[in-house]
Amino acid sequence: MIEEWRWIAGSYPLAFAGAALALGLLVGSFLNVIIHRLPKMLEAEWRRNCVDCLQLEEDETSEPYNLMRPASHCPQCRAAVRPWQNIPVLSFVLLRGRCGSCRAKIPWRYPVVELSTGLLFAFLAWRFGWSEQLPAYMGLTAVLLALTFIDADTQLLPDNLTLPLLWGGLLFNLLTGTVPLADAVIGAMAGYLCLWLLFHGFKLATGKEGMGYGDFKLLAALGAWLGWTLLPLVILLSSLVGAVVGVILILLSKHGRGQPLPFGPYLAAAGWIALIWGQDIVNWYLHAY
Repeated sequence: MIEEWRWIAGSYPLAFAGAALALGLLVGSFLNVIIHRLPKMLEAEWRRNCVDCLQLEEDETSEPYNLMRPASHCPQCRAAVRPWQNIPVLSFVLLRGRCGSCRAKIPWRYPVVELSTGLLFAFLAWRFGWSEQLPAYMGLTAVLLALTFIDADTQLLPDNLTLPLLWGGLLFNLLTGTVPLADAVIGAMAGYLCLWLLFHGFKLATGKEGMGYGDFKLLAALGAWLGWTLLPLVILLSSLVGAVVGVILILLSKHGRGQPLPFGPYLAAAGWIALIWGQDIVNWYLHAY
């Protein structure tokens, strides 16, 4: 079966990329559920913990709320989303970006996440073909997308995603040897430690917290996937892009100078770029200088 898929990927690369696109659209639809619900689930868990600590009476009338329940529905009118209204991207176009029942606007984030996931999956299929790296890199891409949008919305990088991503990177390199396991372990440790030191140095100098612990864990996870040798590139790219975007937002008055800016999206983007082109960028730099 594996050899058949490898033959299809080699003989019909466009068809294989198209199949990856379709898979990415479906995965993107589920990522929207994670992006919307996971922060709410964490908030509910924190509330329950507070209730337990304060020994307050818990509200037992609330309905179960997780990634599966309740079924997809409009947040405005609570109308259930029918199967034909849940087709990635296409349903958004057919419904003209509005709920089929109450005509409330559907956020653009939904088709953006679905289309982004589909296009990135198609690119990975074209780049790597049917290989042991492909499913792992698709999983990495999906988690990075979820973390990007969650952090942009809530300034949270949930342990539910960052820690499995870290262990997944170590396991992937243990099984495949894409990055030597020692480099992956050192990368995870160095990724966490360098931002931890930066955080405490900044706090000592200014009395303020410059980033969250989720950023440490995300860079540690990227180190587990990429190895320690590409971490300087990830830090450089994410810092440059974050600084440029921050300045643009301030100039456009979209962000005040004192407002925090999530760093996770820039780490995720830099990590993905390093995954695909990192070694090429390093080689170009070394030969250029």
